[in-house]
Amino acid sequence: MYQPANPTGTHLTIPNLITILRLVLVPAVVLAMLQARWDWAFAGFLIAGISDGVDGFIARRFNQQSRLGAYLDPMADKLLVVSVFIVMGFIGQLPLWLVVTVVSRDALIVCAVVLSSVMAHPVEMKPLFVSKANTAIQIVLAAVVLGELALAVHLDPLRPALILLSGVLTVASAGAYLVAWLRHMSGYGEGSNPDI
Repeated sequence: MYQPANPTGTHLTIPNLITILRLVLVPAVVLAMLQARWDWAFAGFLIAGISDGVDGFIARRFNQQSRLGAYLDPMADKLLVVSVFIVMGFIGQLPLWLVVTVVSRDALIVCAVVLSSVMAHPVEMKPLFVSKANTAIQIVLAAVVLGELALAVHLDPLRPALILLSGVLTVASAGAYLVAWLRHMSGYGEGSNPDI
């Protein structure tokens, strides 16, 4: 993931095209999961993860950072992770409390951002460290579960530890953004909306 130091605007760049490919992969991964094609789901998830690193590298290395990419990149990450979490919760591979917590956190943040814009007090697009850590752990957890299913292995106690850590970081991230948002809306400081 990347933030543009000198945004080049909203035109399409190579990193943006790679990110769009990652968005297209989301329904393919979900469909493979629903059909229990764990090898295809795991492969699609890995390709999406690798492409995330590639587009960020190209953007920084060749100065192709853009305002469009700043929105598309985190959107693609969140859409992939949340979609995979929902399906995993539906089929019983992740606890429902974690899925509900993750989805609720993202929904509340989106609502807060929309409300800020409607009230003509928009928040700045700047992810917090806890949000980056939360997203990273969620991606690792999803990869571990898909890997276990695809390769027919069990990585205990790794999965339970990642589930617990993901839950803690999700709550911590929601709390941090709530505090930042309240301060921003109260006029006491600059708030930040998350990496969504």
